[in-house]
Amino acid sequence: MAQSLPPEAEERVLSTMNRDGTRRWIRPRLSKGVFLKRRRIVGWGLILMFTLTPYLRMNGKPLILLDIPHREFTLFGTTFLPTDTMFLMLLLVGIFVSIFLMTALFGRVWCGWACPQTVYMELIFRPIEQLLEGTRAQQLKLDREGPNVRRLLKFFVYLFVSMFLAHTFLAYFVGVETLFRWVRQSPFEHPAAFVVMTVTTLLMLLDFGYFREQVCLVACPYGRFQSVMLDRNSAIVGYDYNRGEPRGKRRKGQSADKLGDCIDCGACVTTCPTGIDIREGLQMECIGCTQCIDACDAIMERIDKPRGLIRYTSQAILETGKRKLVRPRVIAYPLLLVLVFGALGFSLADKDSADITVLRGLGNPFVELPSGEISNQIRVKIVNRSGAERDYLIELLDADDLRLVAPQNPLPLADRQTETATLFIITTRAAFQDGVREVVFRVSDGAELSKEIPYRLLGPQ
Repeated sequence: MAQSLPPEAEERVLSTMNRDGTRRWIRPRLSKGVFLKRRRIVGWGLILMFTLTPYLRMNGKPLILLDIPHREFTLFGTTFLPTDTMFLMLLLVGIFVSIFLMTALFGRVWCGWACPQTVYMELIFRPIEQLLEGTRAQQLKLDREGPNVRRLLKFFVYLFVSMFLAHTFLAYFVGVETLFRWVRQSPFEHPAAFVVMTVTTLLMLLDFGYFREQVCLVACPYGRFQSVMLDRNSAIVGYDYNRGEPRGKRRKGQSADKLGDCIDCGACVTTCPTGIDIREGLQMECIGCTQCIDACDAIMERIDKPRGLIRYTSQAILETGKRKLVRPRVIAYPLLLVLVFGALGFSLADKDSADITVLRGLGNPFVELPSGEISNQIRVKIVNRSGAERDYLIELLDADDLRLVAPQNPLPLADRQTETATLFIITTRAAFQDGVREVVFRVSDGAELSKEIPYRLLGPQ
């Protein structure tokens, strides 16, 4: 029995899927223009920044180092520890609010101009593809006839580029010194890191070699958030349908008085890296790369029409010709950013060179010794943030009737070392009133830190 073909959908579900469900490979034609030049400047600047950042240092520390095994995160010369959840939360909230504000003002400028997926795809991997496989027509021919030596060579080059990107990416988590040491060693001396690097390389190869624009359309949630992040006054790449419609091709001897400026050449479609038709309005698949603007402007110049049939605009301008700059979210987001980054800056400025926490000892709150005295076990947890080795002295203030017993005092700690000192406070029954005694600990390092911490001792009623 002959196998029946799957039914075709009435309309295309995704721009990367044919109506029969097969993969539609997007082979965009490069459109040169003003926006492409600007995107190349921005993109290569971001690539340079991504590549050089692991080598840059501030305050004697890496500019960015996300040391997950040791749970230390260094950002712009400041090291955050697991106890700094408030700082990290404020930083993340500030980043997200900044993205919300940027999207409300400029639309999907992140996707088209700064997202690593777009930057590396359009500035590195796609130019390699065009260099080795040829024009768009030659690439489509390879899609129909199957791969040849040129396509295999492309994936070989892709592999080396992915390896370089994977090593650079890994440097953000282990540091360049550790990375260089691993590169010179056998993989058997650091098997876990080698597996991570290998998996990262393969994922990048699959991403840029196979999934490509599907990462933006299927995996990335950013496009689906447009409905809540954009409003009708947000900047988008839009087609001026009032000026362009009704569209149609011009023929010799035929009057074009009833036609719009769009000649239905399809240049905006063939140049789109996600395969959409911008003339159908705002779409989730549009990443705001502006290739359709460059393509359309070139056509408009050729037919002696003004540029800007496709341009940066907004839905409000396309519909009414008016744009409202001041609106609630444009006011609320900056105010929230001031609060968040103000709180972050104040918290960082007020941060001590050491984290000190006084905890009650494990077990009974107090113990009566054979001599009749009362003993409280105290744990003092100290995290050294000073950037150098320090000796921390623990004292009791204004407590002549109390005796502090510590196995080691002062307590030496290396930079970023965490240690918990166990102390015993011994006193008589008479020192307690209603079963409590208020005391004050002072912890100092002899340099910049002198912190007083109130504490309540417990004893018999």
